[in-house]
Amino acid sequence: MRAIRALRNFVALESAAGILLAIAAGAALALANSPLAHLYSAFLDTPAEVRFSTFHIAKPLLLWINDGLMAVFFFLVGLEIKREVLEGELSDRRQIVLPAVAAICGMAAPALIYTMINGSDPIAQAGWAIPAATDIAFALGVLSLLGSRVPAGLKVFLLTVAILDDLGAIVIIALFYSDNLAPASFGVAGAALLALLALNRSGVVRVAPYLFVGLILWVSVLKSGVHATLAGVALAFFIPLRAGGTEPHSPLRRLEHDLHPLVAFAILPLFAFSNSGVSLHGVTVAALLEPVPLGIAAGLLVGKTIGVFLACWVTVRLGFARLPRGANWRLMLGVSVLCGIGFTMSLFIAGLAFDGAGSEYVVQTRLGILCGSLAAALLGYALLRASLPQVLPPR
Repeated sequence: MRAIRALRNFVALESAAGILLAIAAGAALALANSPLAHLYSAFLDTPAEVRFSTFHIAKPLLLWINDGLMAVFFFLVGLEIKREVLEGELSDRRQIVLPAVAAICGMAAPALIYTMINGSDPIAQAGWAIPAATDIAFALGVLSLLGSRVPAGLKVFLLTVAILDDLGAIVIIALFYSDNLAPASFGVAGAALLALLALNRSGVVRVAPYLFVGLILWVSVLKSGVHATLAGVALAFFIPLRAGGTEPHSPLRRLEHDLHPLVAFAILPLFAFSNSGVSLHGVTVAALLEPVPLGIAAGLLVGKTIGVFLACWVTVRLGFARLPRGANWRLMLGVSVLCGIGFTMSLFIAGLAFDGAGSEYVVQTRLGILCGSLAAALLGYALLRASLPQVLPPR
């Protein structure tokens, strides 16, 4: 019962966050295409600096959001993954097979489609991972619009696929989107990881020491050339799940509970607002059919659908897993389409893939992400609405 109640609370929070994300993205688009566009650009370019003696970090506000605040988002993702692995859906091998295979194929198929479309452009090839991830907040937000008719098993399946997608995206960022590595900073990061391990092994359950060392870890990773948000994931894996000593509550659960509203209602909307402002001046249908936006949109809408649905069909037909309770193949098709809502993680990877490549790539990636995610949301909603049983009005 406690697990079901926690799932309901999570879905309720994420659905509201999905709506707020859409509002933030819409506001950014409106500003970027209005007479106030210069104010929007000035806001993102606002310089901010932290300095201690000879040490300093100076970045425009956009990078503080993408490198700093998004580290908190990845910290929360890491907490969720650890909890799910230890005692949630990811701890049961029988329940993890179907979403795991779906997540792997659902990342591979979009990447393949994007690469096929952009294989002749060596710069554009860097964006192969952009359509690979699913946005948890948006996908669950669309699913929640269908109300209580959606089987709980279908919600759990979508949530698990999205979490595994996030884990896969983290691995991709670490392996393929980190460069100009600095050995000295890596040494400091390694020492911070050892300190976190010592805290965990010593049975320390107070959160403050972990966060202090985590801040050192974030700064060292930021300076190392590996993307700073990975420090949030690494820190999360050392936070204790079990309470002990004088601590009556689980440190991990308490942090997860406290961070959810901050991330859902502040950090992610601010990220969406800061990264969705695309000037549509001069944009035509032909521009949407350029290889980069076409590859992203096709990867999200077509690749995700084929990858997730086909993986589920083959896995079930071979007898390795069963459909989620209350689901049928029409519902699985609708959820597979919803997995094509990439948005947050897609925007994030796009910023890494085309960092310094030129403004035309930035515009093209955002167009592809917005169009592909919107199409997946509308089509997935329509398929699920038509496939779910109708609720009869009370007499």
